[in-house]
Amino acid sequence: MGLYRVRAGDGVVWITGASAGIGKALALQMARQGYEVVATARSADKLEALAAESAGMAGTIHARPCDVTDRDAMAEAVADIEATHGPIRLAVFNAGNYWPASGARLEIDNFAKTYEINLFGVLNGLVPVVERMKDHGRGQLVLVASVSGYSGLPAASAYGASKAAINNMAESLKFDFDLMNIRIQVVNPGFIDTPLTEKNDFEMPALMPVDKAVEQMIKGIEGGGFEITFPRRFTYLLKLLRMLPHPVYFALMKRATGWDRKNLKTGKAPDEAG
Repeated sequence: MGLYRVRAGDGVVWITGASAGIGKALALQMARQGYEVVATARSADKLEALAAESAGMAGTIHARPCDVTDRDAMAEAVADIEATHGPIRLAVFNAGNYWPASGARLEIDNFAKTYEINLFGVLNGLVPVVERMKDHGRGQLVLVASVSGYSGLPAASAYGASKAAINNMAESLKFDFDLMNIRIQVVNPGFIDTPLTEKNDFEMPALMPVDKAVEQMIKGIEGGGFEITFPRRFTYLLKLLRMLPHPVYFALMKRATGWDRKNLKTGKAPDEAG
């Protein structure tokens, strides 16, 4: 008998970071496909609007405001969801944020707030929900990371490190979770057209519409493989690059990103000055 895989009608799907971007689109699509979804984010108004959008769908969305950085509130949310709606069969830890980190202007607060949301925001929900899944004898966990966790990228020392930690943590936890019939998966997207990527002021190769990204996520969640990554024409290229010797990797990445021409004082390449 294989590891547990969620199906519509089997219990509750809990999604964090569900008020915008991938989280919102995922909640809506899963509701369309008949799942009962509990959506979590800080904004109660946005969540209520999201829940209203699910009216008439095969499934439904329930709003449950909560801040992923509040450890006690996350534990209370898990208990409340199960008491109100039933057992959490699938938890998707999607909440995250990105702040560029410049090596010329390092700020500890930048790293701290990134880890607090992207890493500890996952752990604050993961720990209490795993205890519930252990008691139920089954469950499925999806941790949303990023291809920036594969290798170091310019301006992503804080964000990339937080996502690399998620990948490593998921790999390590899989050994024990398999024994408990708890499936764990990690999602490593490339550039997805969301409010988060709108912050970027550089060209984003293979930028993917959020609805297409969500289709790939659900396909991967229901398929059950450990890693879900898309668009593969971009993410598999990054997988290949991380296998290269460091001198080759750094040379190629500097050229691809323009960092071989960048001036740290101006933040521009010589031909962009003016």
